[in-house]
Amino acid sequence: MFETICGTIPVDACMPTRVAKLEALRRVLDGTLYDNLPYQFHEERNGAGEYIPLRLRRPAVRYGLCRIVVEDSVALLFSAGHFPALDADDDELVRVLQDVIAEARLNEVMIDAALRGSVGSVAILFRVLKGRVFFSVLESLYLTPVWSVTAPDTLTRVVEKYKVRGVDLAAQGYEDVDAEAYYWFQRIWDAQSEEWYLPWDVNDPLGQPVKDESRSVAHGLGFVPLVWIKNLPGGEGADGGCTFKAAIDTNIEIDYQLSQAGRGLKYSSDPTLLIKEPATSDTEIVKGAGNALVVSEKGDAKLLEIGGTAAEAVIAYVRTLREFALESVHGNRASADRLTAAQSGRALEMMNQGLIWLADNLRISYGDGGILPLLKMVVKASQLFALTVNDKIVGPLDATQRVRLCWPRWYPLSADDRLKEAQAVAALANAGQISRETGVKIIAAANGISDVQAELDAIDQGVP
Repeated sequence: MFETICGTIPVDACMPTRVAKLEALRRVLDGTLYDNLPYQFHEERNGAGEYIPLRLRRPAVRYGLCRIVVEDSVALLFSAGHFPALDADDDELVRVLQDVIAEARLNEVMIDAALRGSVGSVAILFRVLKGRVFFSVLESLYLTPVWSVTAPDTLTRVVEKYKVRGVDLAAQGYEDVDAEAYYWFQRIWDAQSEEWYLPWDVNDPLGQPVKDESRSVAHGLGFVPLVWIKNLPGGEGADGGCTFKAAIDTNIEIDYQLSQAGRGLKYSSDPTLLIKEPATSDTEIVKGAGNALVVSEKGDAKLLEIGGTAAEAVIAYVRTLREFALESVHGNRASADRLTAAQSGRALEMMNQGLIWLADNLRISYGDGGILPLLKMVVKASQLFALTVNDKIVGPLDATQRVRLCWPRWYPLSADDRLKEAQAVAALANAGQISRETGVKIIAAANGISDVQAELDAIDQGVP
């Protein structure tokens, strides 16, 4: 069914084949997959009286299962209590990078990136404007990355190219454009500059991109200021695996089954009246409990009702489909009705093991493949420019330091869990098997300790 619906989505033959694939997946994520179907679900016949098949109708009920799975996994990945802390041998480097993360709101940027990138890939743009660091998310739909031949993990340039209406260009300050025509828009990032090009008519066979000198910028960073993130292992070419692809067909089945069930309930609340001839009169009959219907001795009248058994069967079927879909994409299958008491963090982990496996894979893609490369760009940029962080000038950062991500627990510990952990850490420290600094690092996240060294100094000074 998904392929059938994709056939109704317009495809631009001038664009790469991956664009159509990503566009369809993006529509699933945004809930706009059915927008190109020509009829509403309640429309059973067209103007010519012909029956309209279900595949041409937009479902009346839309259950965003795919979106729910993505949002649950992203919340477990980058919510306020799950964003990773930094660790390095240079404490000053850690403090500066943490300030950059807070000021540039990198947490919010990574949430946006993980949501958009769930279709397969996403790009994050790094910029330094007047000494301040900024990050922004770019959908990979119209981006084409080019990798170095000798270093396949290093970008040599990224090309952005898509069609845009003249009226939109005029709103952005472009002149001499036809509001009703379509134009090519192109932008290229490389290791030294961000080049913009003047839009050219898509119907002009001789049209060639001409550099827009007024909008082009020479950043001089020495590297392409974009981080390309593949969502999950697998996929093709520049795109990784989609988070929710395995559940799309089942999600569509759920939408149509619920729509049909709702249609049946509407018919049940307004049953069809059947009258067997001969009737008493040819006058218009109004159905309702307050209107008595009188027929002749040989006549008969019945209300054709739909029983509730079919609706219950649909609901049971939908619940089964939901279980299968969530299992196929490692979604959260836990039911709040089954929780009778407060659970420990470990119990919650076991209950949501599938979702944790999914988020664990995403940590590799968006943590090691997203956050760390962005922080390396900050360090490299500090060698070229004086960065301003929290209204303070920051000098060159140590590029030789290795920055690590320290991820918090999936679920907060209960009071009993924290007591057991504290006893275990104390026993290891007293036995000389771990240092006191390591012990503080172990319990830092659970106790809201952001600066381990400051906490050790406070302990040494006996500060309560």
